[in-house]
Amino acid sequence: MKTLITSVKLFLLSAVCLFVTANETAGQISTSTNKAGTTAAQFLKIGVGSRAIGMGGAFTTMPGDLNAIYWNPAGIAKIYSRQANFNHIDWIMDVNYDYSSAAMYIDEVGTVGAFISVLSMGDMPVRTIEKPEGTGELFTYSTLMAGVSYARHLTDNFAIGFNAKYIREDIYNESAYSIAFDIGTLYTIPVLNEFRLGASITNFGPKMTLDGRDILVINKVGAGEGNLINNKTELDAFDLPLTFRIGVASDIIKQEEHLLTVAIDAIHPNDNTESINTGAEYAYNEIFFLRGGYKALFERHTEQGLTLGFGVQYQVVDGVKMMVDYAYQDFGRLSMVHYISIGVKF
Repeated sequence: MKTLITSVKLFLLSAVCLFVTANETAGQISTSTNKAGTTAAQFLKIGVGSRAIGMGGAFTTMPGDLNAIYWNPAGIAKIYSRQANFNHIDWIMDVNYDYSSAAMYIDEVGTVGAFISVLSMGDMPVRTIEKPEGTGELFTYSTLMAGVSYARHLTDNFAIGFNAKYIREDIYNESAYSIAFDIGTLYTIPVLNEFRLGASITNFGPKMTLDGRDILVINKVGAGEGNLINNKTELDAFDLPLTFRIGVASDIIKQEEHLLTVAIDAIHPNDNTESINTGAEYAYNEIFFLRGGYKALFERHTEQGLTLGFGVQYQVVDGVKMMVDYAYQDFGRLSMVHYISIGVKF
């Protein structure tokens, strides 16, 4: 009982601290305010993991899955083996996004992990006011994120996790970079069908500013030749897309061959209105999985919505399991997005 009370106190204290940090950093956002497009590194908002997306992005309280690194790093504290995972996302407008991660459990230390993501797209023509049809040059946009993760249990039922990551965006001859941190907590109530409470804050870090050769402007001073001055255009700095999540989940059916889990997350971003993600997963014999969910409930002016997914987990050889997952997300007028994940446990 003493351990249970301690775990509850730890979770409540950490959740309050995370929420206060998110509000102090991002400022209060009313439900009538839409600040879409006011932050940098928008690729950080692309959810990863076919299992998570199939459940509508309600993944703050789903432990033991490697992709929890993205949603709530405390979730990997329940990884007691070694895992590796690769995700490919066929994003909108011919954009490709790949995310890979790995983690392992170390006795008396906890779970340590690493992750990397790359976003890429095709070449685009350079257009100017003088040449709106194109100058003949091409440019592209790409991103990189790489980081490390650590999580462990402070009590039997309470876990905490951290991410530290490097973020970079490149467009034409300019680039911007930053360092960011994620922190999350997860509390399990074993007497209530594995009822779980989780909270996380992601992308906490300094602003990003583009820099490169194209922001240099050469000005001529006076009438003489050679009187040139190089001036650097001052560009605004933009916040990272800070996000606070709090969620609940429960295994409402837990039998030898059947497991049904439902989850709900509340999302508080610094560049949009608050919203709700909800989802469910049915597992048969821990081999076949069906998932469904809905993203961005109550968010205004969004194209997100229904998500569906399925997965298969099978034992390749003794001690080695392979997971293959797929998810579909409806993006309204932007068509649909497909997610594919391949993972291994050993």
